Amino acid sequence: MTLTLTVPPRTDADRLTGLPVAVIGAGPVGLAAAAHLLERGLPVVVYEAGPTVGTSVRAWGHTRLFSPWQYVIDPAAQRLLEATGWEAPRASSLPTGQDLVDTYLAPLAATPQLAPVIQYGTRVEAVSRQGMDRTRSTGRADTPLLLRLHTADGAHDVTARAVVDTSGTYTSPNPLAAAGLAPAADLGDRVVHALPDVLGADRAKLAGKRVLVVGAGHSAANTLIKLASLAKTAPGTEVLWAVRNAGTARLGADAADGLAARGQLGSTVHGLVESGQVQQIASLEIDDVRPDGDQVTVTGRRAGEPFAVTIDVIVNATGFRPDLDMLREIRLGLDDIVEAPRALAPLIDPNLHSCGSVPPHGVAELAHPEPNFFIAGMKSYGRAPTFLLLTGYEQVRSIAAELAGDHTGARQLELVLPETGVCSTNIGGSSCCATPAATATPATPATDEAACCTPPEAAADSTSCCTN
Repeated sequence: MTLTLTVPPRTDADRLTGLPVAVIGAGPVGLAAAAHLLERGLPVVVYEAGPTVGTSVRAWGHTRLFSPWQYVIDPAAQRLLEATGWEAPRASSLPTGQDLVDTYLAPLAATPQLAPVIQYGTRVEAVSRQGMDRTRSTGRADTPLLLRLHTADGAHDVTARAVVDTSGTYTSPNPLAAAGLAPAADLGDRVVHALPDVLGADRAKLAGKRVLVVGAGHSAANTLIKLASLAKTAPGTEVLWAVRNAGTARLGADAADGLAARGQLGSTVHGLVESGQVQQIASLEIDDVRPDGDQVTVTGRRAGEPFAVTIDVIVNATGFRPDLDMLREIRLGLDDIVEAPRALAPLIDPNLHSCGSVPPHGVAELAHPEPNFFIAGMKSYGRAPTFLLLTGYEQVRSIAAELAGDHTGARQLELVLPETGVCSTNIGGSSCCATPAATATPATPATDEAACCTPPEAAADSTSCCTN
């Protein structure tokens, strides 16, 4: 007798018929995915862990995006909205995260098409195949995907013909230590998440304190600018900024930047460092962060030499990483370094790309060994900090076309993202690379690191690159 390790072949090949496409997350990219799927005539259900749309965006709602409205609205979503009489905001104005929710995401979620398919307060705890773990192969593509949901009523399972994970990374920040590990001790509220509301809800935590911002992206820049403003009215407020590189931050201060607000962000931080309003601690590799009475002490190496600094509060603006725990039974094809889909990773790896833009990409670059499973939006970028909101919209447009059987349309990328000349900027030095040649196609901006929706990656505004 021969023992087989796979399930028997399925005789009911139509088990997927009538099942919806499950979208995880009701942020900007998740709602765009639902809009594109519905436009293609595909049934869809959106699972949102929070009580409302844009839960992560609301967390950094006080932050203004450097992407104007014309770059943060998905075309299919806009078509749904305009059918209700909605009018788009002025294209060139810059929304805050809360504006993004109030003016765009909330009305979109309330449209007659989307309102019935969004389930709030529903966390996806795991994704698998019905009756199959990741080791089983026979008949896998014809077997429904299984999602384990957790709601106020407990846990239960549902099935879907496909899954699009747009859950983002905003709730999974990178640890402070250079080794990528969390501090050995519990630091409590002495460490705050990226993009705190410095001049609003979080003012009392930071006013009159010695604050260390860790990170070199746009989330860090936003926070540094607001902390410097706080210091002018709150005596005793001291602003320190730790970066790993030798005085280099991932902040554009280049007039060639397609987004004026983004270029200004880098220029402003540059000026704060030069004037002494922000004390930059460059070339710092953090080894550990430990409680020290009411404060915390950061230890590590600065330019190879032992270093320690004691502060009151740390703002962790080190970026984000994907939470992959719920996908253990899914066959993922992720890059070993970036944790993005293998075909996408070389296009976004920050070790290889320090300036310019990421090429548009779709279902071909997002495919995994698991049939009909996709990660889109900020989470698809893994640990890379360069997510663009419009790129996320193109991702889900392509995925929707593929699931609708339009394989040619799925691979005809409709978005052109030219280089903008933005790259790392050496504080006190010069730009790290030359500005690319101008192109006739309008530049498409990145979101702030945290907002994407996110961000944030994220990014951000997911914001930092990613919060949109």
